[in-house]
Amino acid sequence: MSSTINVKTLRHEMGRIIERVRKGEDFTVLYRSRPAFRIVPVDGRFDSGSGEEDSLYGAAAIGSSTDGLAAQDHDRILYGATDG
Repeated sequence: MSSTINVKTLRHEMGRIIERVRKGEDFTVLYRSRPAFRIVPVDGRFDSGSGEEDSLYGAAAIGSSTDGLAAQDHDRILYGATDG
């Protein structure tokens, strides 16, 4: 199972997160609302899941893009999602 957390949550719940990783869960950690790194079990196995399971994937827009890319382009960059 994959979860998304922010740095503040990581700092405050480090012990619980370590236990969950030991059980096979992986985490994407956000820094300033952007994916910064992943925490995965040492043995390398993790469930990347589908984008639809990620709380950020289906989140409503909170602003507008200044890079000229559409939402689908951002999804493809962040999640490797394909259209269709």
